Amino acid sequence: MVTGGTGFVGSHIVTAILAAGHEVRLLVRRPEQVGITFAPHGVVPTDLVVGDVRDADVVARALEGCDAVVHAAAIFSLRPRNAPIVAETNTTATRVVLDAAVAAGADPVIHISSTIALIRRGGSGPDLPIGDLTGVYARSKIDSEVIARGHQVSGAPVVSIYPGGVYGPLDPYLSENNNRLAWVARGLFPIWTKGGLHMVDVRDVAGLVQYCLEPGRGPRRYVVPGHQATGRDTNAAVAAAIGRHRPHVDLGERLTLLMAKPLESLDPVTSKRWHFPAEVDGIQAIARDTRLDDTPARKEFGLEPRPFEETIRDTLTWLVEAGHLPGRLRPRPVEGTLSRPGGR
Repeated sequence: MVTGGTGFVGSHIVTAILAAGHEVRLLVRRPEQVGITFAPHGVVPTDLVVGDVRDADVVARALEGCDAVVHAAAIFSLRPRNAPIVAETNTTATRVVLDAAVAAGADPVIHISSTIALIRRGGSGPDLPIGDLTGVYARSKIDSEVIARGHQVSGAPVVSIYPGGVYGPLDPYLSENNNRLAWVARGLFPIWTKGGLHMVDVRDVAGLVQYCLEPGRGPRRYVVPGHQATGRDTNAAVAAAIGRHRPHVDLGERLTLLMAKPLESLDPVTSKRWHFPAEVDGIQAIARDTRLDDTPARKEFGLEPRPFEETIRDTLTWLVEAGHLPGRLRPRPVEGTLSRPGGR
């Protein structure tokens, strides 16, 4: 049973585990979204339970006959206008799904967490201590992670998966990370905060989840293999892909916050469809520059991340093909290779 299967990360997970031969049931709120999300993947899941992921009765019905669970349902947004629904949804959904899945004996119960729950001043380590960000989305993921770790301490087979900043093709809702990349490609996002974030390819997230579906291995935690990338790294990858110089300057946290806070104050009154992706939470996360240990997934599964440049190129290609960027910004062909959305 998969929650959040019609979203960006969730749809790639569903596609990967279907390809691996698993039968999948989706718990969805809007069944009409299933065809829209999965048509580009070339699959159409048909085993659906319709309802709210925060409803314990609905979750129990979705779990019937399922051996394992992937909980990917969460609202990812750093926008102030979305703070109330983020706070209301994410932690409650995690508690309802994980409690029910563990009680039903599912093995494994995979919780799609986030590296934002681990970002902290002073750095991280192999034990992946909880982060210290205080924004609404970060707190929702930290609180959800506390729930998951409570089950892990009791020995339940809950597996925490931590994607970083996720890029990649076939994004049904145009996530904030991919939207930001489109702004960079247009040359309209020249200012970054000094520091970096752990960046991952959505297809590598799906691959790790597929590997983790083996039962009988108990509680575990894995950071998705990726790359610690700065604004300079991102701008360079975009410029190399499209063959166009893009302006770029790194500024300190205090200065970028001074510029971002007035923009955030306007967010509740601007159009839902227009958003300049410079959020206080994101700036604070980048400034911490937390380096996370992703070696367990690399060593245990031999999972090496796609090159960062390949991820950026594939994402930009998809952004053009989906109409989010003009054709003049289509990445140039790479000599001797064939790059297409959805594949390596």
